[in-house]
Amino acid sequence: MPSWNTLSRALAAVALVPTLALAQPAPSPAPAKAPPARATARPSKQYTVEQFMKTTNVFGASFSPDEKRLLFTSNETGIFNVFSVPAAGGKPTQLTRSTTDSTYSVGYFPKDERFLFSRDQGGNELSHLYVRTPDGKEKDLTPGDKHRASFAGWSHDDSAFYVLSNERDPRFMDLYRYDAKTYARTLLFQNDGGYDLGDVSPDEKWVSLGKSRTTSDSDVHLYNVATKEVKHLTPHQGTASWQSATFDPASTALYLLTNEGTEFTRVVRYVLATGKMEEVEKADWDVMYTYFSRNGAWRVTGINEDGRTVIRVHDVKAGKPLALPRLPEGDITGVSIARSEKRMAFYVRGDRSPTNLYAYEFGTKKLTRLTDTLTPEIDPKDLVDSEVVRFKSFDGLAIPNILYKPHQATPENKVPALIWVHGGPGGQTRKGYFPFIQYLANHGYVVLGINNRGSSGYGKSFFTADDQKHGREPLQDCLEAKKYLASLPYVDGSRIGIIGGSYGGYMVLSALAFHPDAFNVGVDIFGVSNWLRTLKSIPPYWESFREALYQEVGNPETQEEMLRATSPLFHAEKIRKPLLVIQGANDPRVLKVESDEIVQAVQKNKVPVEYVVFPDEGHGFSKKKNEAEAFSRTRAFLDQHLKQARATN
Repeated sequence: MPSWNTLSRALAAVALVPTLALAQPAPSPAPAKAPPARATARPSKQYTVEQFMKTTNVFGASFSPDEKRLLFTSNETGIFNVFSVPAAGGKPTQLTRSTTDSTYSVGYFPKDERFLFSRDQGGNELSHLYVRTPDGKEKDLTPGDKHRASFAGWSHDDSAFYVLSNERDPRFMDLYRYDAKTYARTLLFQNDGGYDLGDVSPDEKWVSLGKSRTTSDSDVHLYNVATKEVKHLTPHQGTASWQSATFDPASTALYLLTNEGTEFTRVVRYVLATGKMEEVEKADWDVMYTYFSRNGAWRVTGINEDGRTVIRVHDVKAGKPLALPRLPEGDITGVSIARSEKRMAFYVRGDRSPTNLYAYEFGTKKLTRLTDTLTPEIDPKDLVDSEVVRFKSFDGLAIPNILYKPHQATPENKVPALIWVHGGPGGQTRKGYFPFIQYLANHGYVVLGINNRGSSGYGKSFFTADDQKHGREPLQDCLEAKKYLASLPYVDGSRIGIIGGSYGGYMVLSALAFHPDAFNVGVDIFGVSNWLRTLKSIPPYWESFREALYQEVGNPETQEEMLRATSPLFHAEKIRKPLLVIQGANDPRVLKVESDEIVQAVQKNKVPVEYVVFPDEGHGFSKKKNEAEAFSRTRAFLDQHLKQARATN
């Protein structure tokens, strides 16, 4: 399902995750008390944006056929490229050398040194799938100018791999099977029904399909490759989410994720031979995914627990979870188990530690850290830990947040604050290292990452509480967040701004337009200003999700009056507080004209407006130089209009 919160990897805090099961606004847990203020500020060195940019972002992990190396993606060179590193530890080797378009690793071929990677053009999201041979030659396996393609997995016998492409019909992603030796392809599933493709069974007899009715109500269907019949597996009453997770290695069952009858998503399985549904696994939070290792020795489950990811690795034969090694505090993500099932790779990310890659051997229990992504120029003690806090909103609903408090903030040294609004609709602000937020906190800004109603991870009632209410109740949560910040003893309540990306950018513009005296400044990053245009111009490959998005936000054909009322562009004359707008010229989700027009409209009000356009970016940042400029321009804007100017509300 497309997500509006893919603002960027650098702004991933503008993203998704969990916290509190809130079905009703009344009996909510008591809001957290204000975090205790230190009597004296700890001396903290302040770092330049150039120093923060020397930190490296890494993700993706794939073992080589001999399992002696790992393939991964890194922006060490200033733009994402593919690297490999010895699994026993050592210096990484750069394998691709793009200087213009970010290149993302997919994985090694199972039996030789070739590997797959993906790349788009300047952030236009028309990604293609490429193969690179050991001699350094690259080949586009999905050539063409107007379509997008993505990797969809390996066949169980390693003789082929699967690719999704919308070249036949721009609206729908078809499923192709590519021969691993010749790259000859065959059409495995022609997607004329607007399905979201799920998993292919190891015996290649079945393909799981998803179908969204709304953002919170979806079904799973099963395609029989031999008969070409599609069977609906999850008919239900009321609102419930059903998603395909994975087939088991023996092709006897399809594992599903659902919240039918419960607030939180759990794991069930559909037995292919009998059609019986069986309960498998649940938690007090949303299960985000579950999948098997190649032959089924291990099953990995990710749980969205109060703003962080918790991993369970199940020993399938023993029927119990594996005791994971002692690790630095933080999220474990990106678990990849080698084909031999003797070792795994994963990432660990803490609040003050960027993501690092690790390798682990099940037999010897040997753990090896493979990357060191925080620049030695930054002392992690000068960075800040985040804290999960809650406050009650206007109607009693408890709102979860991630709070970053600068070291220098005390009751004697009150500092300005920002409300950080994630993307979406339906995203989530999570704990973890986010360079933009750490940069702001390092320079004396309290940052409250709000998970307003409608955010993921806190139960389906909380998730659906913003449907058809955008610009109203979710925005009221941001106003209450301002009150919460002002109540903290180390925050200067007369200097509070709002910042956000994608849907969060829309919330920024809405706050300035619909509550013009609430915040001192606003920073809009790739934000929607005109819902009517944005909903009509969504990329064609979102067709399977179009109706669900209309149910969430509004239908531009039938609800024009409501969408006009909730679009900041049509109320821009009310904006009178300083505004910074940041936009990617190639953004296919929020078109550049959205930012052009809001800037032009606000300039007529004779209020300070700054506009930064990146000609080589789309809906997010893929290049360090652009991140650095966005960081520095944002801080300079905030220093001038929020930190130094004591505006009166």
